Amino acid sequence: MSVITDFMHNFRPNSEYIVQLILTIMKKILFAAAVMALFTVNANAQFGFGAPQQQNGEPKAPELEYVVRLNVSLGQAYSSGDNGKGTRTIIPITGGTFEGPNIKGEVLPGGADYQLAVDGRNEVEAIYCIRTDDGVTIHVRNNGIIKMGGQGGMYFRCAPKFEAPKDSKYAWLNECLFLCQPGFGGAGGGITLDVWKVK
Repeated sequence: MSVITDFMHNFRPNSEYIVQLILTIMKKILFAAAVMALFTVNANAQFGFGAPQQQNGEPKAPELEYVVRLNVSLGQAYSSGDNGKGTRTIIPITGGTFEGPNIKGEVLPGGADYQLAVDGRNEVEAIYCIRTDDGVTIHVRNNGIIKMGGQGGMYFRCAPKFEAPKDSKYAWLNECLFLCQPGFGGAGGGITLDVWKVK
Protein backbone atom coordinates (compact mmCIF):
# COMPACT_ATOMS: atom_id res chain seq x y z
CA MET A 1 0.00 0.00 0.00
CA SER A 2 2.89 2.37 0.83
CA VAL A 3 4.42 1.72 -2.61
CA ILE A 4 1.20 2.87 -4.33
CA THR A 5 0.98 5.91 -2.04
CA ASP A 6 4.61 6.89 -2.75
CA PHE A 7 4.00 6.47 -6.50
CA MET A 8 0.91 8.69 -6.47
CA HIS A 9 2.74 11.31 -4.38
CA ASN A 10 5.76 11.41 -6.65
CA PHE A 11 3.85 11.05 -9.98
CA ARG A 12 4.21 14.21 -12.07
CA PRO A 13 2.62 13.81 -15.53
CA ASN A 14 4.25 15.85 -18.28
CA SER A 15 2.34 18.06 -20.70
CA GLU A 16 2.45 15.48 -23.52
CA TYR A 17 0.80 12.90 -21.27
CA ILE A 18 -1.96 15.33 -20.30
CA VAL A 19 -2.64 16.22 -23.94
CA GLN A 20 -2.91 12.55 -24.90
CA LEU A 21 -5.21 11.90 -21.95
CA ILE A 22 -7.52 14.76 -22.96
CA LEU A 23 -7.60 13.59 -26.59
CA THR A 24 -8.47 10.04 -25.50
CA ILE A 25 -11.34 11.29 -23.33
CA MET A 26 -12.65 13.52 -26.13
CA LYS A 27 -12.58 10.62 -28.60
CA LYS A 28 -14.60 8.45 -26.20
CA ILE A 29 -17.16 11.24 -25.71
CA LEU A 30 -17.51 11.81 -29.47
CA PHE A 31 -17.85 8.07 -30.09
CA ALA A 32 -20.60 7.77 -27.47
CA ALA A 33 -22.42 10.76 -28.97
CA ALA A 34 -22.22 9.24 -32.46
CA VAL A 35 -23.62 5.91 -31.21
CA MET A 36 -26.52 7.68 -29.48
CA ALA A 37 -27.30 9.71 -32.61
CA LEU A 38 -27.27 6.57 -34.77
CA PHE A 39 -29.55 4.76 -32.31
CA THR A 40 -32.00 7.68 -32.33
CA VAL A 41 -32.16 7.76 -36.14
CA ASN A 42 -32.72 4.00 -36.34
CA ALA A 43 -35.35 4.11 -33.60
CA ASN A 44 -37.20 6.89 -35.39
CA ALA A 45 -37.14 4.96 -38.65
CA GLN A 46 -38.10 1.58 -37.22
CA PHE A 47 -40.44 2.40 -34.37
CA GLY A 48 -41.96 5.74 -35.30
CA PHE A 49 -40.52 7.73 -32.40
CA GLY A 50 -41.14 11.39 -33.07
CA ALA A 51 -43.92 10.65 -35.56
CA PRO A 52 -45.02 13.56 -37.76
CA GLN A 53 -47.67 15.73 -36.18
CA GLN A 54 -50.86 17.05 -37.69
CA GLN A 55 -51.75 20.73 -37.78
CA ASN A 56 -53.63 20.37 -34.49
CA GLY A 57 -50.45 19.13 -32.81
CA GLU A 58 -51.62 15.53 -32.43
CA PRO A 59 -49.40 12.69 -33.71
CA LYS A 60 -50.35 11.38 -37.13
CA ALA A 61 -52.15 8.03 -36.92
CA PRO A 62 -50.41 4.93 -38.33
CA GLU A 63 -51.38 3.99 -41.88
CA LEU A 64 -53.34 0.83 -42.63
CA GLU A 65 -53.00 -1.55 -45.57
CA TYR A 66 -55.93 -3.74 -46.58
CA VAL A 67 -55.09 -7.45 -46.38
CA VAL A 68 -58.11 -9.73 -46.66
CA ARG A 69 -61.85 -10.29 -46.19
CA LEU A 70 -62.99 -13.50 -44.53
CA ASN A 71 -66.52 -14.80 -44.98
CA VAL A 72 -67.02 -17.12 -42.03
CA SER A 73 -69.98 -19.47 -41.61
CA LEU A 74 -71.14 -20.16 -38.06
CA GLY A 75 -72.97 -22.98 -36.30
CA GLN A 76 -75.51 -22.87 -33.50
CA ALA A 77 -74.22 -21.06 -30.43
CA TYR A 78 -74.33 -22.70 -27.01
CA SER A 79 -73.30 -21.69 -23.51
CA SER A 80 -71.28 -23.30 -20.73
CA GLY A 81 -72.89 -20.94 -18.21
CA ASP A 82 -71.51 -18.47 -15.69
CA ASN A 83 -68.01 -19.48 -14.62
CA GLY A 84 -67.64 -16.77 -11.98
CA LYS A 85 -65.82 -14.45 -14.37
CA GLY A 86 -68.71 -14.10 -16.80
CA THR A 87 -71.00 -16.11 -19.05
CA ARG A 88 -69.19 -18.17 -21.68
CA THR A 89 -70.79 -18.60 -25.10
CA ILE A 90 -69.25 -20.84 -27.77
CA ILE A 91 -70.03 -20.19 -31.44
CA PRO A 92 -68.75 -22.97 -33.74
CA ILE A 93 -66.92 -21.98 -36.93
CA THR A 94 -68.09 -24.33 -39.65
CA GLY A 95 -66.20 -23.06 -42.71
CA GLY A 96 -66.05 -20.19 -45.15
CA THR A 97 -63.75 -18.47 -47.62
CA PHE A 98 -61.28 -15.59 -47.66
CA GLU A 99 -59.68 -13.44 -50.33
CA GLY A 100 -57.38 -10.45 -50.50
CA PRO A 101 -54.83 -8.87 -52.83
CA ASN A 102 -52.11 -11.42 -51.94
CA ILE A 103 -53.92 -14.29 -50.27
CA LYS A 104 -57.06 -16.42 -50.70
CA GLY A 105 -58.46 -19.78 -49.70
CA GLU A 106 -60.90 -21.45 -47.34
CA VAL A 107 -61.78 -21.23 -43.65
CA LEU A 108 -61.46 -24.69 -42.11
CA PRO A 109 -64.25 -26.10 -39.94
CA GLY A 110 -63.55 -27.06 -36.36
CA GLY A 111 -62.73 -23.70 -34.80
CA ALA A 112 -64.93 -21.59 -32.58
CA ASP A 113 -65.49 -18.13 -31.14
CA TYR A 114 -65.29 -18.32 -27.34
CA GLN A 115 -67.06 -15.20 -26.08
CA LEU A 116 -67.14 -14.15 -22.44
CA ALA A 117 -69.92 -11.75 -21.42
CA VAL A 118 -68.73 -9.61 -18.52
CA ASP A 119 -69.57 -6.09 -17.28
CA GLY A 120 -71.82 -5.29 -20.23
CA ARG A 121 -69.38 -6.34 -22.94
CA ASN A 122 -68.43 -9.51 -24.79
CA GLU A 123 -64.75 -10.42 -24.94
CA VAL A 124 -64.12 -12.24 -28.22
CA GLU A 125 -61.56 -15.01 -28.64
CA ALA A 126 -62.00 -16.78 -31.96
CA ILE A 127 -59.57 -19.62 -32.64
CA TYR A 128 -59.52 -21.40 -36.00
CA CYS A 129 -57.43 -22.23 -39.06
CA ILE A 130 -57.48 -21.14 -42.67
CA ARG A 131 -55.92 -22.85 -45.70
CA THR A 132 -54.64 -20.94 -48.71
CA ASP A 133 -55.41 -22.00 -52.27
CA ASP A 134 -51.83 -23.26 -52.58
CA GLY A 135 -52.18 -25.56 -49.58
CA VAL A 136 -50.66 -23.59 -46.68
CA THR A 137 -52.44 -23.89 -43.31
CA ILE A 138 -52.43 -20.76 -41.13
CA HIS A 139 -53.57 -20.61 -37.51
CA VAL A 140 -55.67 -17.59 -36.48
CA ARG A 141 -56.41 -16.24 -33.00
CA ASN A 142 -58.72 -13.23 -33.09
CA ASN A 143 -59.25 -11.26 -29.88
CA GLY A 144 -61.71 -8.39 -29.64
CA ILE A 145 -64.51 -6.59 -27.84
CA ILE A 146 -68.24 -6.26 -28.52
CA LYS A 147 -69.94 -3.45 -26.63
CA MET A 148 -73.53 -2.40 -27.21
CA GLY A 149 -74.49 1.27 -27.12
CA GLY A 150 -72.52 4.38 -27.99
CA GLN A 151 -72.80 6.62 -31.04
CA GLY A 152 -72.63 3.76 -33.55
CA GLY A 153 -75.00 1.52 -31.62
CA MET A 154 -72.31 -1.15 -31.20
CA TYR A 155 -68.54 -1.25 -30.82
CA PHE A 156 -67.10 -4.40 -32.46
CA ARG A 157 -63.37 -4.45 -33.17
CA CYS A 158 -60.75 -7.20 -33.12
CA ALA A 159 -57.01 -7.72 -33.46
CA PRO A 160 -56.26 -11.01 -35.25
CA LYS A 161 -52.93 -12.73 -34.87
CA PHE A 162 -51.72 -15.12 -37.56
CA GLU A 163 -49.29 -18.03 -37.32
CA ALA A 164 -47.98 -19.05 -40.74
CA PRO A 165 -45.14 -21.48 -41.54
CA LYS A 166 -41.87 -19.55 -41.39
CA ASP A 167 -40.66 -21.10 -44.66
CA SER A 168 -43.81 -20.15 -46.59
CA LYS A 169 -44.51 -17.02 -48.63
CA TYR A 170 -47.03 -16.05 -45.95
CA ALA A 171 -44.42 -15.75 -43.18
CA TRP A 172 -44.90 -11.96 -43.27
CA LEU A 173 -48.18 -12.53 -41.41
CA ASN A 174 -46.11 -13.47 -38.34
CA GLU A 175 -44.31 -10.13 -38.30
CA CYS A 176 -47.09 -7.55 -38.36
CA LEU A 177 -49.97 -6.25 -36.27
CA PHE A 178 -53.48 -6.41 -37.71
CA LEU A 179 -56.83 -4.78 -37.03
CA CYS A 180 -60.19 -6.27 -37.93
CA GLN A 181 -63.64 -4.81 -38.51
CA PRO A 182 -66.30 -7.51 -38.35
CA GLY A 183 -69.67 -7.22 -40.03
CA PHE A 184 -72.86 -9.23 -40.08
CA GLY A 185 -74.84 -10.53 -43.04
CA GLY A 186 -72.42 -13.09 -44.38
CA ALA A 187 -73.48 -16.12 -46.34
CA GLY A 188 -75.75 -18.43 -44.37
CA GLY A 189 -76.08 -16.00 -41.49
CA GLY A 190 -72.34 -15.89 -40.95
CA ILE A 191 -69.96 -13.00 -40.38
CA THR A 192 -67.50 -11.02 -42.52
CA LEU A 193 -64.10 -9.95 -41.24
CA ASP A 194 -62.17 -7.18 -43.01
CA VAL A 195 -58.53 -7.14 -41.97
CA TRP A 196 -55.90 -4.39 -42.27
CA LYS A 197 -52.18 -4.46 -41.55
CA VAL A 198 -50.79 -1.64 -39.41
CA LYS A 199 -47.92 -0.19 -41.45
